[in-house]
Amino acid sequence: MTQPSDKALVPFVSVANMMALVNSTGIETMLRDLAGYIEDDFKRWPEFDKTPRVASHSTDGVIELMPTADAENYGFKYVNGHPKNMKEGFQTVTAFGVLSSVANGYPLLLTEMTVLTALRTAATSALVGKYLAPKGARVMAMIGNGAQCEFQALAFKAICGIDTVRLYDIDPAATGKAMRNLAGTGLTVMACKSGEEAIEGAQIITTCTADKQYATILTDNMVGSGVHINAIGGDCPGKTELHRDILLRSDIFVEYPPQTRIEGEIQQLDPDHPVTELWQVMRGETAGRSDPRQITLFDSVGFAIEDFSALRFIHDRIQGTEFFDQLDMLADPDDPRDLFGMVGRAA
Repeated sequence: MTQPSDKALVPFVSVANMMALVNSTGIETMLRDLAGYIEDDFKRWPEFDKTPRVASHSTDGVIELMPTADAENYGFKYVNGHPKNMKEGFQTVTAFGVLSSVANGYPLLLTEMTVLTALRTAATSALVGKYLAPKGARVMAMIGNGAQCEFQALAFKAICGIDTVRLYDIDPAATGKAMRNLAGTGLTVMACKSGEEAIEGAQIITTCTADKQYATILTDNMVGSGVHINAIGGDCPGKTELHRDILLRSDIFVEYPPQTRIEGEIQQLDPDHPVTELWQVMRGETAGRSDPRQITLFDSVGFAIEDFSALRFIHDRIQGTEFFDQLDMLADPDDPRDLFGMVGRAA
């Protein structure tokens, strides 16, 4: 059998190789370095093609495509969100992605993105926290202790310097899981019996729940002045976590307004309610946190440029390593016009 040429091969990072890469690098180093790529791309935001993700909704969940491109590369992520999956033994969120060359359209990388999405979401949250969290913040409340929980906690430790995490979930087993996983990380971790207890003394409040519905994880009376809210659970139409009155008291920061107004917490507000785009904060074009008493809210829904950054990061990081396989993905006939002949000769 004829061996595939180099032009036919595409580097593929499997789940096993992604985990090996994380463990070889160290998760906190991985999160810091990934956040650096995301920050670099936020600072050149105008260079990208931008569009809200293409979503296919059903009664069970959503399947989305998240594309973007700059002058050199094109990237996309396929991702689902199915809250019922956990009860059936499946992941709520799974994903894979591709990075390609704009010059010839050839893929440069195919990778799992279930683990990578957790990493990039946490890295983005903590990166934003670096700009918006109160100075000297050390305590984070983590409401919702599912698959994203530990990544968020360690990202805020690595990037923002928190040292204490207060955990709450309606399912005590989820909190127990997080307690075990975060043992020995250098964080002080406390299990709480309510959301109210979790936010006591916290300068950063992260909400990350999975139910596909309008929910009130934080009520208005739970949130005092001078905190940063990292709201990452609301990410599709009809799914929110915060009481509307909290939004009205907060300065709201978003990735891409046309997408966030459809999917984020601000879907509860008027279409012209003022928000600040994060890329402008990172470029120094507008203020982030400007007052110690201010409530800052990152209305996080995830945007394709963050996935593009993650794809760039993995593409660069695997060079010269064994953390990938070569897949025979692209037909490469001797004569580019003779695809049929190549098929026939392989018989």
